[in-house]
Amino acid sequence: MSAAARSDDARAAVTGDALDRLIALVAKDLEAVNATIVARMDSSVPMIPALAGHLIQSGGKRLRPILTLAAAGLNGYNGSDHIRLATAVEFIHTATLLHDDVVDDSDMRRGKPAARMIWGNPASVLVGDFLYSRAFQLMVETGSVDILGVLANASAVIAEGEVMQLQASKNLETSEETYLRVIEAKTAALFAAAAEVGAMAAKAAPAKVKALADYGRAVGVAFQLVDDALDYSAASTTLGKNAGDDFREGKITLPIILAHARGAGDERAFWKRVLGEGQQRDEDFAAAVDLLSLREAIEDTLERARSYVKAAKDALAVFDDGPHKQALLALAEFCVERAY
Repeated sequence: MSAAARSDDARAAVTGDALDRLIALVAKDLEAVNATIVARMDSSVPMIPALAGHLIQSGGKRLRPILTLAAAGLNGYNGSDHIRLATAVEFIHTATLLHDDVVDDSDMRRGKPAARMIWGNPASVLVGDFLYSRAFQLMVETGSVDILGVLANASAVIAEGEVMQLQASKNLETSEETYLRVIEAKTAALFAAAAEVGAMAAKAAPAKVKALADYGRAVGVAFQLVDDALDYSAASTTLGKNAGDDFREGKITLPIILAHARGAGDERAFWKRVLGEGQQRDEDFAAAVDLLSLREAIEDTLERARSYVKAAKDALAVFDDGPHKQALLALAEFCVERAY
């Protein structure tokens, strides 16, 4: 084995350990969440659990519900509402993925054919709606209007973020500031809400509730920025979708924004043709990767992700040291280290 391969294996072990450490802390609760997911996605309409299960049981990391469980555990919660809330968070996330794949015409999700490729677009949209409805049923069962408000607001913000991204599609004049607003809405909002409601279920002090919301939001932005970078550098087995999907779909992500802004005239003409006009040839993805490397767009995207990881870790300063805090700190590092 080469030194580079050994280094890659070592990094994988470190990042895997970070996630495994957090999963181990919430293992019993996560088992209960998985059982609740199966029970609550059941329906007398057979297509619903079949389609939903295709995605939910396809190997996702469950990061968002794990955040809910960990936030509750960090605040010493001993009840059961966090199980319902973590399940609701996973249903909201899954619904957005089903809808996204339809909007983006995606063929693959988590290394498998997207649900729309098997059951069609209408069924994917409607089952996504079903999961949203189940999520709100679970929220109502907690009896907390405040918690319902947080997750309802997050759902609205996610939808706004998706529309913002649709508007920015193929628009090479999209600014870095605008793009960060998009991902704060479409990705980070649910990370923030997931952590926030876990703390709220535990009736944590307002400062601690805010700290966990801030932590989740920063982790969410970092996670999305790394995904943006990985789309131009990772194998589909690592990314859970086809590498280059963002490119083929004409998505204007941060690496593209940086490379376009720094590029010479011929580079800008290339980006206009392949993304602005959607005129792509077989060799264009490799050329795009080369230009991103030339303009250091991938590394600078990851550097920005690192700054959000630091913000996430700083947000946890209000908590005493302990296993849950250490695991959440490690999870923040995992978000970036998975790119190496």
